[in-house]
Amino acid sequence: MATFFTADTHFGDHRTINLWCRPFPDTATMDAHLIARWNATVAPGDTIWHLGDVARRPADVPALLARLNGTKHLLRGNNDPDATLAAQGWTSTAAYVEIEQDGHALVLCHYPFRSWNGQHMRALNLHGHSHGRLKPMPRQFDVGVDVHGWAPITLTQLLTPKA
Repeated sequence: MATFFTADTHFGDHRTINLWCRPFPDTATMDAHLIARWNATVAPGDTIWHLGDVARRPADVPALLARLNGTKHLLRGNNDPDATLAAQGWTSTAAYVEIEQDGHALVLCHYPFRSWNGQHMRALNLHGHSHGRLKPMPRQFDVGVDVHGWAPITLTQLLTPKA
């Protein structure tokens, strides 16, 4: 069983196609691609942390979660109303969490931090929100789908230098 991270799926949100120049003609195509990439990456027994901005319509979230593999945890984003957090299918919901993964202290939140707990003790900040538009900082990683080929990503993948 593996642990994955993702953010900023924005299922059903036509605004993200235009605002973030996503290469999809419509939301149906975007959603189908995101679901296919998620399920090709995440197995049913895996854990996944979604770092916010799930979907345009909270009423769509339970059906989406039922179609997506993994044990799903949500960290609320600025586009996640209470109904998204209340949707059946989340194992947990929060605004912020600190966990340990593969020997690394992780600070998880939708928003990127300028500084975070444990930063000077090598803790890592994983976030969404910026859609790959922020200048990288040491030990800080945008886990959003716009940055990682429309799919969730593991910590090992994040930490592996790109050739």
